[in-house]
Amino acid sequence: MPPPHYDFLIKLLLIGDSGVGKSCLLLRFCDDAWTPSFITTIGIDFKIRTIELDGKRIKLQIWDTAGQERFRTITTAYYRGAMGILLVYDVTDERSFNNIRTWHANIEQHASEGVNKILIGNKSDWTEKRAVTYEQGRALADELGIKFMETSAKINEGVEEAFFHSSPRVGPLLRAFHPQGLPHLLRAPLCPGR
Repeated sequence: MPPPHYDFLIKLLLIGDSGVGKSCLLLRFCDDAWTPSFITTIGIDFKIRTIELDGKRIKLQIWDTAGQERFRTITTAYYRGAMGILLVYDVTDERSFNNIRTWHANIEQHASEGVNKILIGNKSDWTEKRAVTYEQGRALADELGIKFMETSAKINEGVEEAFFHSSPRVGPLLRAFHPQGLPHLLRAPLCPGR
């Protein structure tokens, strides 16, 4: 059996209500693409992105869960083993923000202890339709004891940072070796099946 084509494998999970932009965040991060069409995830989907950081190949396996209630029992099975979880809400949809506590409780119940978590307020480019302020997002993250940032998959704002800082190995390496921000050399193409 040939050796793996990577030094580290990191499993990440996107969770949140349906329609908050989880699939668009994943599409932007892995394929550097965006679609205005609503993407419905049936059950669960995943993509892979392999990056090089300080001479190490890191394979990020990112699982995109369906936000609908009917898939909840399927998707919670994927929580265990995740090393980083991105809890996503839509800044233009207050209900999706209010449901974050329920999603967080699901993580506490089903995920491995000590999993990295980050709260993501997506669609931050829609300033005229904003229903949840940055301060509200920050306050909820502080209450839950997790990191927070806002993103826009549409204009590619904060997307890479969100994924990298949710990763237990990647985030600390970035902060240690690149404290001024993400180096542009991290833009690595999707490497299917590797």
